[in-house]
Amino acid sequence: MENLKKGSVAFITGAANGIGEGVARRLHAQGVDLALADVDDVRGEAVAKELGALYVHCDTSELAENEAAIAATVERFGRLDLAFLNAGITSGCGIDEDFDVVRYKKAMGVNIDGVVFGAHAALPALRASGGGQIIATASMAGIVAVPFDPFYGANKHAVVGLVRSLGVTLNPADGIRINALCPSFAETNIIEAIKPFLEDTGFPILPLERVVDAFMTIAESTTTGECYYVVVGREIEPFKFRNAPGALRGLPD
Repeated sequence: MENLKKGSVAFITGAANGIGEGVARRLHAQGVDLALADVDDVRGEAVAKELGALYVHCDTSELAENEAAIAATVERFGRLDLAFLNAGITSGCGIDEDFDVVRYKKAMGVNIDGVVFGAHAALPALRASGGGQIIATASMAGIVAVPFDPFYGANKHAVVGLVRSLGVTLNPADGIRINALCPSFAETNIIEAIKPFLEDTGFPILPLERVVDAFMTIAESTTTGECYYVVVGREIEPFKFRNAPGALRGLPD
């Protein structure tokens, strides 16, 4: 691996299951030291014990918990090379009669605040290590419309926008890259409620290992500010956004 050699240190949120756990297992197999963060302490501690990793409780919607988790990582391993900001939940509500302000705020807190707070907490540690990278789990829901959960679509679009913006904001001299992982529906707990619908309609579900492969593609790349889509039957590559139309000069307003 070019960017994550043996002895590198990775911090992973949402690490107790799904994509976070899958990535943790792949990195562990390649000799990376791990700090696993989640709110599911029973499952998280079990995975950490199996992998010889550090486990830290972390509600990613709280800035202080992100800062404490990163601090615990550096205290344990002495450095940080990668922050995988992966924790995510659905909102389970809509904009009309089914609107639930508590669910809405929780989903926005975990899915977008968790990336903002995680990046803010990780940057000083990455700089102190001489550089590194941040990978945020967005979704194809951050690129296309999401009628079944518009708030999930909103916060994942926000993650995509944040990553693209930070890609041109972070100082290249610091040697820190940031990219987004944007999978379609993958074989994880987050699709449990809609999995019967997906199966009935024949919508292809991504194997978890395919998403982990995509993570590794990003980790081994040299890109920054890119959003890698992961769709059944297609190559893993950055999504090509169209440039916005610029102003035309010399014409009346």
